[in-house]
Amino acid sequence: MPSDSSARGALPQVLTTACAIAGGGPAGVMAGYLLARSGVPVLVLEKHADFLRDFRGDTIHPSTLEVMAELGLLEDFLERPHQRVTHAEGELGGRRLRFADFTHLPTRCKFVALMPQWDFLDFMVEQGRALPTFSLKMNADATGLLREDGRTVGVHVQTPSGPIDVHCDLVIGADGRHSTLRRAAGFKVRSLGAPMDVLWFRLRRRETQRHVVLGHLEAGQGLVMIDRGDYWQCGLLIRKGSFDAVRQRGIEAFRARVAALAGRDDAEEIGGFDAVKLLTVTIDRLDTWHAPGLLFIGDAAHAMSPAGGVGINLAIQDAVAAANELAEPLRARRLTTEHLRRVERRRLLPTRLTQALQVLLQNRVIDPLLRAEKTPSVPSIVELMQRWTWLQRIPARIIGVGFRPEHVRLPRANAAAAVI
Repeated sequence: MPSDSSARGALPQVLTTACAIAGGGPAGVMAGYLLARSGVPVLVLEKHADFLRDFRGDTIHPSTLEVMAELGLLEDFLERPHQRVTHAEGELGGRRLRFADFTHLPTRCKFVALMPQWDFLDFMVEQGRALPTFSLKMNADATGLLREDGRTVGVHVQTPSGPIDVHCDLVIGADGRHSTLRRAAGFKVRSLGAPMDVLWFRLRRRETQRHVVLGHLEAGQGLVMIDRGDYWQCGLLIRKGSFDAVRQRGIEAFRARVAALAGRDDAEEIGGFDAVKLLTVTIDRLDTWHAPGLLFIGDAAHAMSPAGGVGINLAIQDAVAAANELAEPLRARRLTTEHLRRVERRRLLPTRLTQALQVLLQNRVIDPLLRAEKTPSVPSIVELMQRWTWLQRIPARIIGVGFRPEHVRLPRANAAAAVI
């Protein structure tokens, strides 16, 4: 019998598919598209009515663009409005520094594409809906797991029109760092800590120069500015748990702080703190990503720091690895726990290495900066990067490609390949 019973009242509608994916973010949508492309019936469940939520990961890295090329989608994808970043730069104490050079990467696209995440998701959903085995249900909140004899056999979903029980061979939890299904499954999360939070907001463009991405670092604070064409998407780094203190000092003090970091006379377009969104930064991961009939990927398996913007791309790499490993056994109705274990084993090492570097960065650079009363000197390794520019290729490789880039190994199925 299902472990969490149907909501009291109306009996749930019952749907059947091969794979149900909770979460319509980058990991969920990409996994759904790849599995459906190979002939697996997939239902993606997204709890919101649309994808229009700002201040999410907007960086599409070369590793992801390589996947798009392998799928034959790159040309159409890059027709969408975007900005290209060939070098990662920042300012420390008013001095402009370069940290990464993407122009030497062994990829088709030697740049990071900046695109609002909703545009990326809309594009992938558009491609998915052209496939006979891809389905997406919006306003569908996956609230619990259906279990039989210790195995997950489906997911319970709440919708405006009533509850739905989706029965399937596999549930993929891609419902983010606050995953409901992860809690329902009782999985334990290992927290690696984070010394900072980020306040996201917008500033209108007033400059004629297009910096694309520019981080301004000074004693006790840092500001990241991402070019969105007619406005900047900004992230102010603050000490963890200090947002209440920021609000107590008032919006005028906040505007003055932002204006000084951004090199502007004012920041009057920030109307109030209702225009400022707090991102509580966490770095964590599951010790175990799977159970019989259940697999977690993306932020649900490993939350990343926003440093380097690598979270969205690790999520997509998880999706590619999962589809490569699971498509054939799902089609053949012979999925086993060993198949799920292989996905976890493949993706655990790059996750651990990336998180280890993020922890090193936050402990050695970000935390001392946020604690400092005066702007620190430029670290010696960064000084060397300015002198020996080839060193900039190392962080570019880590950020742009990662430790274990995934490649699409699945052939495109014809309609007759679909089974259920």
